[in-house]
Amino acid sequence: PFVIVCNHQASLDLLGMVEVIPERCVPIAKRELLFLGTVGWACWLSGIIFIERRRRAAAIGVIARAARALRRDNVR
Repeated sequence: PFVIVCNHQASLDLLGMVEVIPERCVPIAKRELLFLGTVGWACWLSGIIFIERRRRAAAIGVIARAARALRRDNVR
């Protein structure tokens, strides 16, 4: 398992990221994206894990659970 950190500057950057990110990647995004209309719906439907950045402990917990799942499910 590995972590890719993307700090995209425009919505077009997402198209490039989709080509680079591996199939078994678990995307994590800020919760604010959930409320961007069709973009939020598309993110939610694609399985993105949302974190609430204002609640630091909760965000760390979500990332820790995702890391455990990556380690547990990384069977080839």
